[in-house]
Amino acid sequence: MLDCENYLAGVSSAKLVILMVKKEEKKKDFVCPECGSKRLSEDASRAELVCMKCGLVIKESMIDMTQEWRAFDEEQRSKRARTGAPLTHTKHDKGMTTEIGKGPGELFKVSTKKRAQYYRLQKWHKRLIESKDRNLSYALSELQRLVSYLGLSKSVHEQVAQLYEQAVDKGLVRGRSMESVIAALMYAMCREYNTPRTLDEIAEASGVEKREIGKTYRYVSREIGIRILPAKPQDYIPRFASMLNLNDKVQAKAVEVLEKAGKFDVTSGKGPTGVAAAALYIAAVLCGERRTQREVADVVGVTEVTIRNRYKEIVNKLGIEEEVEKNIETMGA
Repeated sequence: MLDCENYLAGVSSAKLVILMVKKEEKKKDFVCPECGSKRLSEDASRAELVCMKCGLVIKESMIDMTQEWRAFDEEQRSKRARTGAPLTHTKHDKGMTTEIGKGPGELFKVSTKKRAQYYRLQKWHKRLIESKDRNLSYALSELQRLVSYLGLSKSVHEQVAQLYEQAVDKGLVRGRSMESVIAALMYAMCREYNTPRTLDEIAEASGVEKREIGKTYRYVSREIGIRILPAKPQDYIPRFASMLNLNDKVQAKAVEVLEKAGKFDVTSGKGPTGVAAAALYIAAVLCGERRTQREVADVVGVTEVTIRNRYKEIVNKLGIEEEVEKNIETMGA
């Protein structure tokens, strides 16, 4: 009964939002019949629609569609609100259903006489859950852990959860571990939302091998129809710079170096992490905040040889080799 009431309340709130949007659209299309102006204002205290240019009262005795209650703190808001939380794909039930007991500790909060009945309800509640919901419940809890560990945004979290449900509906998870599918989808969505994470980072967080993540990513992206462009080196600059404790000036310089290098096609066909690491190394030297190639390599997760090769290619094409070498010698002295 409670779920039904929450659902109806959610539907009512959705209809109210739609009505308010349509009302705003009508107000934008409406013009003053006296002067033709579109600058209209609603006077909430008088329930009137007034033209801001000539002062004509266009409508009066208007119906107020907003909420009739006020709240001054979170406790009052939770007590007076008549709708639940918004629907979300990050929960296996979209946040709509209830659960009888969330752990063994809940059993001891019930009186002794009702404890056996409560235990039976809890047991049958778990038995009646569909296999898909059990799968999603476990997988989405793992997804929550990875999102928290990698510091990803809510939009990435929501999108990965939605894509994972599609993968379950199409039977793509069968025969594969949940962790590998979630890691593959997370790798794709991080690149889609311009917050890329390396395969090493995702493999370390999920406990799945890089090879398995790559294999699953290719399969799932082909079946679901995900088309992701390669990540740009510029997308890695802010995070790598923060990990190296470099200031904003160095970040801006690194982006500038990458943009100039892109005009000479130095970065095309190269690994974005290696190119970003080399650009940060060059920018740090030019700005007087030198970091060694070993320090950059350890943070980024590439080898010193990769940074050295990308570094040589960039400085040779941009013609700044002498300037960079001079700054290295000065800081070394």
